[in-house]
Amino acid sequence: MSNEIIEKRLDKIESLLIGQKDVFTFDECCQYTGISKTYMYKLTCSNRVPHFKPHGKTIYFSKSEIDNWLLKNPIKTTEQLEQEAATYVTSPNKKRKK
Repeated sequence: MSNEIIEKRLDKIESLLIGQKDVFTFDECCQYTGISKTYMYKLTCSNRVPHFKPHGKTIYFSKSEIDNWLLKNPIKTTEQLEQEAATYVTSPNKKRKK
């Protein structure tokens, strides 16, 4: 195996191991989420992403809170929207305007 292939495989293993941690550093969180460092700084400065600063400078992230944050605002599939529409139309409890 060439050194390049070995390095790629090691990088992949390293990234998989990061997902096993409960607390991320700033760089680890960027790698885990795929968000650029610049954008992550903007998110932390505007308090739009859950994070911790125990000593006032270094930023840490809880994996569970980041996972929850990433899963906010789900987009419904076409099937889900059609099912909701069908349920709404056939619902006897709705009031129709005349």
